[in-house]
Amino acid sequence: MKYILLFITSFVFSQQTQFVDFKTVSGQLKFATNEKSVLGSVDYQFEVLKPVDTIKIDAKNMEFSKVKVNQKEAVFINTGKQLQIVQHFQIGKNQLTFEYKVKPKQALYFVDIENSEVQIWTQGQGRYTSNWFPSFDDVNEKVIFNLGITYDKNYQVVSNGTLKEKTQENNQFHWQYKMENPMSSYLLMLSIGKFDKKEFRSKSKIPLEYYLETKDTSRFETTYRYSKRIFDFLEKEIGVKYPWEIYRQIPVRDFLYAGMENTTTTLFATRYVVDSIGFEDRNYTNVDGHELAHHWFGDLVTAESSTHHWLQEGFATYYALLAEREIYGDDHFYSKLYDTAQQIKFASRTDSIPVLNAKASSLTFYEKGAWALFVLNESIGDKAFKKAIKNYLKKYAYQTVNTQNFFDEIKKVSNFDLEKFQRTWLETTAFDTPTANALLSKNKMIQERLEVDRLKKVSLAEKQNYFFKILDSDVFPSVKVSIIDQIESEKYEAKKALLRLALKTNNSKIHQAVAENFSKIPEDFRKEYETLLDDKSYQTREMALYFLWKNFPKNRPAYLDKSKNWIGFNDYNLRTLWLSLALSTPNYSDNPEIFVSELIAFSSTKYEATTRQNALEKLIAFKIINDQVLSNLVNATTHHMWQFSKFGRDTIRLLLKNTEMRIEFERILPNLTPDEQFQLNRLLGEKS
Repeated sequence: MKYILLFITSFVFSQQTQFVDFKTVSGQLKFATNEKSVLGSVDYQFEVLKPVDTIKIDAKNMEFSKVKVNQKEAVFINTGKQLQIVQHFQIGKNQLTFEYKVKPKQALYFVDIENSEVQIWTQGQGRYTSNWFPSFDDVNEKVIFNLGITYDKNYQVVSNGTLKEKTQENNQFHWQYKMENPMSSYLLMLSIGKFDKKEFRSKSKIPLEYYLETKDTSRFETTYRYSKRIFDFLEKEIGVKYPWEIYRQIPVRDFLYAGMENTTTTLFATRYVVDSIGFEDRNYTNVDGHELAHHWFGDLVTAESSTHHWLQEGFATYYALLAEREIYGDDHFYSKLYDTAQQIKFASRTDSIPVLNAKASSLTFYEKGAWALFVLNESIGDKAFKKAIKNYLKKYAYQTVNTQNFFDEIKKVSNFDLEKFQRTWLETTAFDTPTANALLSKNKMIQERLEVDRLKKVSLAEKQNYFFKILDSDVFPSVKVSIIDQIESEKYEAKKALLRLALKTNNSKIHQAVAENFSKIPEDFRKEYETLLDDKSYQTREMALYFLWKNFPKNRPAYLDKSKNWIGFNDYNLRTLWLSLALSTPNYSDNPEIFVSELIAFSSTKYEATTRQNALEKLIAFKIINDQVLSNLVNATTHHMWQFSKFGRDTIRLLLKNTEMRIEFERILPNLTPDEQFQLNRLLGEKS
């Protein structure tokens, strides 16, 4: 009997949306920052559609109290993964209230900053919101979420929807947010930090809020240069008014991805907070367009399962490309499509999983999905495509969808052969190169690009005059970059005239291609190569400084003097490189301890993971190891970014092979935090 009951219960759970419809939820949250925990009271309004004896809410590793249904104490089971309410529920409306406490293992992150400051932010997709708020892992359950958050009055607090009320409670503010329409739980968010913001309105009068940390306010224009323009363009291009009440964008420290389209509030990585030089290398434009497009494709209409994930990522990627086309022009648009076509073709040699498969790669979901939409748009025409998109979004607004739902709308506006299209673009991994090239070749720049590629196996002597002509023309830079890449293996004497001509172009991408064209710089090219130290690109400067320092030892002090005040991106790429080169240059400084202290500081929790790892790699390579370095390295193993924590573990394993280093790690063990001690003890206990 027990086994039968378990089977029935699990069957009901898998079909819960057929029995129960959760309508709204109010969550009132507080944080115990020191112990990194969340305390909340929750009020769900739900309707029973068919009689059922158990309802469930996903809730991982939580403690519950005061669980009530319709204000009466309820029988509940806490499985560690779910809160299950056991009762003979009949058709009708109900209220479920409870209090909970959780120390989230993932999905909500406390990021320590200097002077006891902190940022708190969430990431639901791929991590599950149910790690920090009792909610629904099933995207098909859409709820109107209203979060209220109480926190230190010196911080900005943001959640989904509009801010309805902000009231002071002693040294704290209570921020009450309200949503008007339902969404899937993975889109629930909060962000707490010390930010400045600027407010605008779109052409359609939607409030737009753009946030930056106070220290970064000088980078506002370059970070958000095209944000309002992208919003206005996408709203017009998609043909459906932005479906939410407000739109915000907030950069947060050590974010897990480039960006995340939480409904009404996109969070994104601080690597896109740039100055005018950094803008040339890693601007926010594409991510900006991608996450905003998701507010229609993902937030408004949500793929019912991972099999149809391309309906979110393919669409967001395609519309971000259209936004870039609006800003940067046709050549940029076609160049990016060409580049992704090459990536997909290369990947298809080994990747056997097509677009319509839950296990498809990111490249497939994003880039091949976008390519499929480009082909579809070109095949049925812009007018029919836009009409189908508009009908699709309006028909399935605030619901979940599958590929057939989208195709049904295409069929209403076109007789296009969707079965063949689905087989070619969504169900096979091969890339339809003839179709792709035919569409790309409508652009004259791509015709030149294809011609350059065709000459790969032709001798340099035969194609040199053509290359000179292209490099001296006003053709789009990616064509010129492809020439520089193609001549990389040629002997210096044969290609130096082409390289000199390339350096005369006023484009950092072309300069970067020259910078990485050879690691051994000939003396008679040194003067030209040194001009790259003044390039309008931090990436170019980084490569140029390193290769010049490596190739010309006698000139090292001069190169270091020139670059001594460089900082680079907000991950301090140029400063950490400079410190490592200065420490590696004998007699450059009378007081190298200052450089050592600065490099050690870059490895501390004051900085983000990329900066810290960069510094730790250099410190360990130079054997600059003291208690602080070891402590910072152990702290890395506790970090929420898996790449950084893995680096920490792997580096400690290598160091532990040295008996003296093992003794040093054991000596600092008592001074570490409990989490750090746990990680280090595990590593110390591993068999060598």
